[in-house]
Amino acid sequence: MASFRSQNRPPNFSLSKKDGGEELPFDKRRKIGGGRLAGTTAASRARQVLSNVNSNNQDGASDAASIAEVPESVEFTKEEVEALLNEKIKGKKFDLKGKLEQLSESNKKFRLCIKWFQGVEQSLNQEQEKLRNLLEASERKCVGIEDERKRKEDELNTINGELRQSNVVLQEKLAKEESDKLEAIEGRTNEQNGRAAAEALNASLSQELEKIRQEKADADLKVASVNDMYKRLQEYNTSLQQYNSRLQTDLAAANATLQRVEKEKSTIVENLGSLRGHYATLQDQLSSFKASQNEAAKQKETLNTELIRLQGELQQVRDERDRMHSQVLLLTSEIEKYKETTGKSVAELDNLMMKSNALEETCASQREQLHVLQDQLASANEKLKMADLSAFETRTEYEEQKLLIRQLRDRLADAELQINEKEMLRRRLHNTILELKGNIRVFCRVRPLSPEDGCASDLPVISYPTSTEGHESGIDLIQSGQKYAFTFDKVFTHEASQNDVFVEISELVQSALDGYKVCIFAYGQTGSGKTYTMMGRPQSIEQKGLIPRSLEQIFETSQRLSAQGWKFKMQASVLEIYNETIRDLLVTNRTSWDAARTENGALGKQYAIKHDANGSTFVSDLTIIDVCSSKEVASLLHQAGQCRSVGKTQMNEQSSRSHFVFTLRISAVNETTEKHGVLNLIDLAGSERLSKSGATGEQLKETQAINKSLSCLADVIFALAKKESHVPFRNSKLTYLLQPCLSGDSKTLMFVNLSPEPSSVNESLCSLRFAARVNTCQIGVPRRQTAVRSSDFV
Repeated sequence: MASFRSQNRPPNFSLSKKDGGEELPFDKRRKIGGGRLAGTTAASRARQVLSNVNSNNQDGASDAASIAEVPESVEFTKEEVEALLNEKIKGKKFDLKGKLEQLSESNKKFRLCIKWFQGVEQSLNQEQEKLRNLLEASERKCVGIEDERKRKEDELNTINGELRQSNVVLQEKLAKEESDKLEAIEGRTNEQNGRAAAEALNASLSQELEKIRQEKADADLKVASVNDMYKRLQEYNTSLQQYNSRLQTDLAAANATLQRVEKEKSTIVENLGSLRGHYATLQDQLSSFKASQNEAAKQKETLNTELIRLQGELQQVRDERDRMHSQVLLLTSEIEKYKETTGKSVAELDNLMMKSNALEETCASQREQLHVLQDQLASANEKLKMADLSAFETRTEYEEQKLLIRQLRDRLADAELQINEKEMLRRRLHNTILELKGNIRVFCRVRPLSPEDGCASDLPVISYPTSTEGHESGIDLIQSGQKYAFTFDKVFTHEASQNDVFVEISELVQSALDGYKVCIFAYGQTGSGKTYTMMGRPQSIEQKGLIPRSLEQIFETSQRLSAQGWKFKMQASVLEIYNETIRDLLVTNRTSWDAARTENGALGKQYAIKHDANGSTFVSDLTIIDVCSSKEVASLLHQAGQCRSVGKTQMNEQSSRSHFVFTLRISAVNETTEKHGVLNLIDLAGSERLSKSGATGEQLKETQAINKSLSCLADVIFALAKKESHVPFRNSKLTYLLQPCLSGDSKTLMFVNLSPEPSSVNESLCSLRFAARVNTCQIGVPRRQTAVRSSDFV
């Protein structure tokens, strides 16, 4: 148990005076005063246990030392924890000392159990982090191996495709060149056949020409013989001379024709030369024939007859000569044509031979290139086989990694399941401890002196006990030489930072995520630091208040729980109660709002407070915004802060003139459970005396409304403390709005803020007495809003 407040009671447990002379039973003070907020370090909790045992039992020094030094080998089973939770205090009704010892012993066991659970949770978190790191490393390695394998496969496929395309192109080229070569060989064969045919034709023509020449020679012989006979007849007969002259004329014409033929062909000229030799011989024979002229006269008649016959034959010879001459011309032209054709064929044959040689060289080079490509294709196939083998090995390793990842995921799921179970047990223990401490707790915070206070030379009016019992929970106020001692759940001195304050309430904020209603509000006079405690200065990390820090914790925790299967939905709303009128600080259209405020100081739109059967509070027509991050909420808070009603008084340069209420509704759901929590963070307006504030006019109405609502809050607290049947929640909008928080359906914490300046000692004393009265209230156990999930979370 946390430290108990010392009220300087006598040993016989008699009643003591407190708070203006009112008497309270000691057992009730003991139950209310015990307990501190969870969330401190293990060392501070051990020191608290040691101080509690020393203050309540002077003979228990050995027990305190054993608690402070908890052995690491202590373990708890589920049955032991359940038994510890269900353990009840036994003993006689008025045996307070026995019950105190039982509570101390139970508190020792709770602390041992909590420390053991913290160690287990830390080890599980470390193991989970290792498993996650190993899983991420394995996944990265598998992804890298898979990418490398795919890249190599793509490269090999690209190379193989290129080689196949090149092989196809070369095969096509080779086939084309083979066909060209076959065509060239066929053309060459045809050319050789044509050339042989031309040579055969030329040979036949030569033979035909020789025959013609032979026939011409025979005809020349016959002409020569005829001429010889003509000359001999001319010598024998003068009558025949004329005829012979005609014959000579014809012969000359024939000779001229023959000369023309000889000009055309050298062979005919040579034959004519030989004919002249024969003609000379015939002349010789003619001279010899003159001697036989007489004999020729006798044969005149015979010769006439033969002459007629020879003339006919001569005509035939002429005709034959003309025919032969025409054939010679035709053959000559054909020979010229064959010569030209043969020349062209030879040239074409030479070209074809050159082309054939070039094609043979190209085919040889392409055969070599084809061999090279075939060698490259074989090497590429070998590389492909090696790549396939490597890919198979990589795939095998990948399957092994996938199996390892699956095993690691199973282990991670088991670890997360164990963590969830431990987390549920921790929450149960945490809520049990908070219930033992009391549902309404009070923290006190003193702000430091500022240069504007102007009282540095005066004696301090606030001090803190130095005893172990009152350390961090007691505060003394000095007024007119009289000392007033108060004890609360926690007291923060002027040296406490914003983080120190938040550490004490962080576990209470966590309860909102666990499905509870949580309410934290700041109370105190004007200028005591309420707004600084709740809001702080959001632009500075060190000076952030409870509201921004709480929201950051909620969103960080929700993101961590999202990895465990939880889904969250959060809705925020901000309002203020100004002159007993509710104002929506998130409304977008502020023209009519400002006009209504200017006319009568109240918003034209009326908002009604409603409570349902589950104890939830709603304000009709209030702006509710879905939020997903702390930045969004910070923007909403900034917008609401710009619209909040503030004013300048003699006690504060910028005094809050309304009660500021921030509400965050949290819905969490997983596969089996659905939870609904509410976090209310309230900055109350400052209480002040009219004589000190100097308020007049509109500010006077504001001050009266503020003091009236705070007075109604005090009436509600007094009625709860006396356990009256009727509690006046409806006397003001503030108390009616806080009804679920003050009637046992919420975990409630009040900050009482004090100003250390001597001029504020009367207001500080009133605030402390009111806080002490709040600290004595006992309300019901808060209910956790959970349900078995029946539909998907929307």
